[in-house]
Amino acid sequence: MAAMRKVLLAALVAAFAAFIGHRFLKLKEMTLASREVEVKHLKCHYLNNIEYGAEDITILKDGLAFLSTGLKYPGLPSFSDDPGKMYILDLLHPKPTPVQLQIKGELDLSSFNPHGISVYTDETDGSVYLFVVNHPQHKSQVEIFRFVAEDTLVHLKTITHHLLHSVNDIVAVGVESFYATNDHYFINTALNSLTIILGMPWCNVVYYSPEEVRVAADGIMSSNGINISPDKRYIYVSDIIDHEINIFERQEGEQLVYIKSVAVGSLCDNIEVDHKTGDIWLGCHPNAMKLSTFDPKDPPGSEVIQIKNIHSEQPVVSREYVDNGHVLMASAVAAPYEGKLLIGSVFHKALCCDLK
Repeated sequence: MAAMRKVLLAALVAAFAAFIGHRFLKLKEMTLASREVEVKHLKCHYLNNIEYGAEDITILKDGLAFLSTGLKYPGLPSFSDDPGKMYILDLLHPKPTPVQLQIKGELDLSSFNPHGISVYTDETDGSVYLFVVNHPQHKSQVEIFRFVAEDTLVHLKTITHHLLHSVNDIVAVGVESFYATNDHYFINTALNSLTIILGMPWCNVVYYSPEEVRVAADGIMSSNGINISPDKRYIYVSDIIDHEINIFERQEGEQLVYIKSVAVGSLCDNIEVDHKTGDIWLGCHPNAMKLSTFDPKDPPGSEVIQIKNIHSEQPVVSREYVDNGHVLMASAVAAPYEGKLLIGSVFHKALCCDLK
C-alpha cells in the first residue's frame, strides 16, 4: 500500500511538473519572447515636449488631440519622478505642438498618474468631457473633466468602485457613463502572475453609470485597450495576452454580447478608431519580454497595426509602422487623423507621422 502511494505521488508530481513546464512554454509564446522585428518606418518626427511617454492619445473630429503622459506603472520603466500631465495638440495647425493642459478643481495633481483616456461630446450643447484613468498611489479611479478653453480642464468628479479595481482603459458613452477594462483580476502581483501562467481568463469589462455598475463582459485573459465603433453599436477590446481584438455588440441595458475575435499577432495596447472609415488602429508591443526586462542596449520595439473591414469575414490586418526600439520604445497607441498618425509610447517619446 505504501509503495502504491509513492507511485501515485510520483505520478502526480511528474504530471504537475509537466503542466507547469507546458504553461511556461505557453507564457513564452504569449509574451512573444523570441520575436525580432523587421523595421518598417514612416516619415515621422518627434513631438515636442513629450519626453516620458504618451500612453494614450485620442482625437476629436475637429483635429484636437488629447495626450496622457508620464504614466508610472508597476513593472515598467519610468524616466521621471514628476507627476503625470495632460496635453492637447491641434493637428490642423501647420506645426502641431503639444501644449500642457491646465487642470482646475479639486484634484491632487501631485499624485496624478494618467493612463487610458476617452473623450465624450455632449450633442445637446457641444460640451467636451475628458475621462482619464488615474492611478494615484497605484490605485484605480476615473477622473471626469470638462474641456473649457484652449488649454484648460475643469475637474468635475472622481469615480471609485470595487469593480473598477485594476482599470487600464476607458471609453465614454455618456456624460457620466463609460465602459472600462480591468487588466488584472487580483490586486496582488504574485496572484496575477499565477493567473497568467495558469491561463485563467478572468479579466473583464465593467459598465459604469451613476445608476448602476456591473460586469458587462468577462472571460478575457487581459483586457487592455477599449474603444467604440463610429455608429456606437460595437465595442472593441484588446486582449493583450491572447494577441486578439475582441468585438462585442452593445445590447439593451448596456450588456455586451461577444461577436468574434481578430488575431493580430502582437501584444496590442490601446485602440483608436478612424471616425470616417471605421478602421482600427493599434499601438502594440512586438516582444513583451523586452518590455518587462528593460535593457537600453536591446530596447522594446514598437508596432502599429491597422485592421480594415473588421466586421467582415476576412478583415485585413496590416503592419503600418515597425521599429526595433531605437527610434521609439514601447508604442502603446496609434491615432489617425486626415493622413496623419500620432504614435504614443508607455514611457518614451511620441511621433507624428505622415500616412500619405
